[in-house]
Amino acid sequence: MSGQQSTYHALYPRAWTVYDGEPDPELNIVCRQISPIIPHNYQQSSYPVAVFTFTVTNSGHTAADVTLLFTWANSVGGKSELTGYHSNSSMIEKDGVHGILLHHRTADGQPHVTFVIAAQEKEDILISECPYFVISGSSASDEFTAKDMWNSVKEHGSFDHLDPIKTSMCSRPGSSIGAAIAASVKLAPKATQDISFSLAWACPEVKFSSGKTYHRRYTKFYGTDGDAAAALAHDAILEHASWERQIEEWQDPILQDERFPAWYPVTLFNELYYLNAGGTIWTDGLPPIQSLTAVGWKKFSLDMLNGESDDFNEMVRQNNTASDILHRMASVFERMHASIASNSAIGTTLLQGEENIGQFLYLEGIEYYMWNTYDVHFYASFSLIMLFPKLQLSVQRDFAAAVMMHDPEKLRILHDGKWAARKVLGAVPHDLGLYDPWFKVNAYTLYNTDRWKDLNPKFVLQVYRDVVATGDKSFARAVWPSVYIAMAYMEQFDKDKDGMIENEDFPDQTYDVWSMAGISAYCGGLWVAALQAASALAREVGDKASEKLFWDKYEKAKFVYSKLWNGSYFSYDDGDNKMSTSIQADQLAGQWYAKACGLFPIVDKDKAQSALEKVYSFNVMKFKGGTRGAMNGMWPDGTVDMSAMQSREIWPGVTYALAASMIQEGMVEQGFKTAEGVYHAAWSPGGLG
Repeated sequence: MSGQQSTYHALYPRAWTVYDGEPDPELNIVCRQISPIIPHNYQQSSYPVAVFTFTVTNSGHTAADVTLLFTWANSVGGKSELTGYHSNSSMIEKDGVHGILLHHRTADGQPHVTFVIAAQEKEDILISECPYFVISGSSASDEFTAKDMWNSVKEHGSFDHLDPIKTSMCSRPGSSIGAAIAASVKLAPKATQDISFSLAWACPEVKFSSGKTYHRRYTKFYGTDGDAAAALAHDAILEHASWERQIEEWQDPILQDERFPAWYPVTLFNELYYLNAGGTIWTDGLPPIQSLTAVGWKKFSLDMLNGESDDFNEMVRQNNTASDILHRMASVFERMHASIASNSAIGTTLLQGEENIGQFLYLEGIEYYMWNTYDVHFYASFSLIMLFPKLQLSVQRDFAAAVMMHDPEKLRILHDGKWAARKVLGAVPHDLGLYDPWFKVNAYTLYNTDRWKDLNPKFVLQVYRDVVATGDKSFARAVWPSVYIAMAYMEQFDKDKDGMIENEDFPDQTYDVWSMAGISAYCGGLWVAALQAASALAREVGDKASEKLFWDKYEKAKFVYSKLWNGSYFSYDDGDNKMSTSIQADQLAGQWYAKACGLFPIVDKDKAQSALEKVYSFNVMKFKGGTRGAMNGMWPDGTVDMSAMQSREIWPGVTYALAASMIQEGMVEQGFKTAEGVYHAAWSPGGLG
């Protein structure tokens, strides 16, 4: 099949592959693929399953015998594929659903996984199975191979004639095996038939290299047996029509709204792919299978020494008083264990009657291994709070707990070789860790992120936004202590006590190879917005004193921030060199979030519009004619700011945030034009993908 007449398009979590006259000129085949990613649905959305529905139309004048073949390899794509002793078996038929289980023994002690492929037999659809064939590698002379499987189904149109003895054995070391399921139908001229296959996989355990093992969210509904994949595949066949209706109800208002350009829904929905393609882990929200008491107390360790030192040997001394406190806290932790175990792994303890929705992790990038990197979750989190708000609150609870964490373990900072504590009390962590998430945060060690200026304000802004979006005052009360501590922590960065934090002339924020010094448009704006958000949150929880405290600070900081105004935009920072004149696309991030939360704007409307017009003219339109999104930094002469790697990059999240900010300020046409650049770069047929 050449594929010249075939097309593919997608609106996540659905996709369509159209085979127009391929492989048979008188057959039109459309494969509709869906996964149950359904907004506000916290059960089916956790299922590891996909459904492939083929709509086959016979456009000819004679009847056609059609067989669709669904094959799957017993492999996870790694070295375990050829280690042998993998096995396949037929699942027990129920409601006409036939299927094959592929049991895979993973390498290096990782949890095993079971795949299932299945289809439903109906009056006019015959389902047959080939549970075992050798794909490649060593095999006995009498073993059934992939070539045999293919020739068999070509000759007979099904697998009903196969000898079950030859197709039910374990794989040999050095060989790779697979399974196939066939759906056969006789189509009258001009007739159409739908045939659905499901693919499910069960890997109930998530094991981190720290040794901790958790259960995945779906096990709450299907149990922890690997053969749960059979039930998942069965239920998907029976229920997928309902799932698709719910997805259509979610997407149709956008698809039918003629105000939006054609590229908009393509980008809006397909950008959501990362919710489950980002190395995503969704646990059942319970503690690791091992006892927490053996591993959890260390997070409460106290360090009486300075946060940073050139000499690691100095860091090993322990103060006797601190040691005594540790023993006392460990004892308390033992007593707390029963309560914690009934609620969550480590996040803020759930209140009476609150649902344990599980804990959610996703990587910063496919090649950037850190869980829930918070400085960029700041941008991505709108998808969670709008579609899966309970998951967003779960993430926030984890960070609220982490704010209160103090871990004195020393890490060597890559950029200068100094040692710093893994995490100090009051600092919002950069991420929730990698090898031991929730317990060992801050896998990022390029810089000491305890001194970053954007993480704490971003936490406060996200918390307030989430309270506004959900109206959940119990959540507000639960995380308020962490919000207060996070704000208090930032006082150390207001050196001159004018209400405004200052950057420290190193990349102390999300643009981590692009330095800021003194008052900066990016961090300063976030701080001003966070002060207002903290005041508003204090009002929500009834803390009148804090409401006034943060409001007074907000008014002072807002005045100081206005000094960055240079007549047409907000300077990158308040330095007196060329670097400070850079036109930053993200300069009004604080304004954007404040308005998204329903707070007062942090700058006047005329200044906001002027700055955004400047960014649109320079960062958007002066680079590739606006077809790539917003360049992070531009010089006032219209050239790209090449002073740092990130100043000369385009970040989709920043571009979307900028576009949203433009729309907030009434610049609707410019906003959509700005966002369209990301579509052209990433999603259009002629883009960079």
